[in-house]
Amino acid sequence: MKLSSTIKMKEVPKEDRPRERLLQYGAEHLSNQELLAILLGSGTQQENVHQLAERVLRHFEGLRLLREVTIEELQKIKGIGQAKGVTILAAVEFGKRTQQYRGDDKYTIRSPEDGANLLMETMIHLKQEHFVAVYLNTKNQVIHRQTIFVGGLNSSIVHPREVFREAVKRSAASLICAHNHPSGDPAPSQEDILVTKRLAECGKMIGIELLDHLIIGDNQFVSLKEKGYL
Repeated sequence: MKLSSTIKMKEVPKEDRPRERLLQYGAEHLSNQELLAILLGSGTQQENVHQLAERVLRHFEGLRLLREVTIEELQKIKGIGQAKGVTILAAVEFGKRTQQYRGDDKYTIRSPEDGANLLMETMIHLKQEHFVAVYLNTKNQVIHRQTIFVGGLNSSIVHPREVFREAVKRSAASLICAHNHPSGDPAPSQEDILVTKRLAECGKMIGIELLDHLIIGDNQFVSLKEKGYL
């Protein structure tokens, strides 16, 4: 077994070893294939880690489909077992979280575009509808964001108490809501409009204003406030 490991290491020239390249040049200079090779750690008996990484990326069309990949999808690929699959999933999720994190510099929403810029990247690739509430302080700075439910938008499911319970808990002054249309078309449905009006009325009663309801499509969005429904 030791002899086999030595032979595999020789298959990858030193200048092509991603760990060494990262240390020498920095992570930003590595290709997607090299970064994935570091996560995978090793290849198989038939191919080295570079070849395995290349095949995984080709399977998922580069990074496009990896954002929402599942462990089951990963394990269907020859050479990807549970350990490698879990490592990839953890890296994908960690990347999402670091992208969303804004530290103490609170994000301010002054327009529908600001809200869309905050949410577009995380919602555009979702395969199901996600209804999200973004809670703001008196300066319109984001203090919390929460997914309220996942599934088709329905006024009986999107209950105001679920939306405003978190607003009260966070002492929010106002909020915006958003949901995605997996079809890519952000045109509002009658149910979207009904839900918006219901939430706005409840917000007025308890003194927490619904500033907008955004519908996220394929690199585009619709503001129901701009459409005159708020």
